[in-house]
Amino acid sequence: MDPAVPDTGVIQSAVDLACRAPSVHNSQPWRWRYSAGRLDLFSERTRLLPSADPSGRQLHISCGAALHHVEVALTSLRWRSDIDLLPEPSLPRLVAAIHCHRDATPRSHDFDLVTAIRHRRTDRRPFGPLAAEAGPAGRLGDQAARFGVTLTVLAPEARTTLAAATDASSAARRYDSDYQAELHWWAGHSLTGEGIPPESLATTGESAHVPIGRAFPRPGRQESTPRAGIDESTVLMLSTGSDSPAAWTRCGQALSAVLLEATSRGIATCPLTHLTEVGRSRDMIAALAPGAGLPQVLLRVGSVTGSPPAGRTPRRSTAEVLTLH
Repeated sequence: MDPAVPDTGVIQSAVDLACRAPSVHNSQPWRWRYSAGRLDLFSERTRLLPSADPSGRQLHISCGAALHHVEVALTSLRWRSDIDLLPEPSLPRLVAAIHCHRDATPRSHDFDLVTAIRHRRTDRRPFGPLAAEAGPAGRLGDQAARFGVTLTVLAPEARTTLAAATDASSAARRYDSDYQAELHWWAGHSLTGEGIPPESLATTGESAHVPIGRAFPRPGRQESTPRAGIDESTVLMLSTGSDSPAAWTRCGQALSAVLLEATSRGIATCPLTHLTEVGRSRDMIAALAPGAGLPQVLLRVGSVTGSPPAGRTPRRSTAEVLTLH
């Protein structure tokens, strides 16, 4: 055993946590390879969503989120990560090479973030307003800025445009049979290890109170007592200066950092990716903050006002996604 490099147990633990990262429709489009202190992250193109994400933009955002998750996990295990993004142009599926060094000194908040990895959920139900003790959402911008990503807190008046952009996105896909089939495949089924299970979807009544949410093909859980009022979440926008695989990956890192920081502070979260999938709706969103760059992901944040969110969404096993050499 070489004490200068992590053993396989450390890597398996870190990758297991990394795979809790959010991904579009819980597609988990990543694969890992470890050898002698270097952990490689590859995108898995067989898990690309060709209708929702033909360019692979959201695939890279998903991989970027897993990349930040693994960095958090390794830090808590006292390993520092030196990350090279897209290190080999001849291997476009190689998203990042992570070189591990045994000199990390985790602080208490680093362990809070690991706890947040285990507790974070995508909650598609209506939120209450941000609790005062959670602090202003603008502070989350510091997390995004570390990766060169701009976080914009959208004003309440932007809701009208967000709802119109949601309608435009839905209208563009209403008769798109490939998109609808893809959405039906990934959402609301009971397959183990992937996709969005029924209990993680909002009910018809709850969806009606979140007019800026994605329209899923079928109700999720059974209807219960309706919540009072409509969604009162704050909406954040993550933007980059360009549309490139590197920018998308950094946006995924920033998304993970914001989600984990929010979760550690007791803030409920729900990424909104459908608003940037269609050109017309993305343009409408971009006009809300003309100087912010290209919108990549929006995020609802707020407080949970009802029962606790559903249990964890399934994940593929670590053995299925990690190769050890």
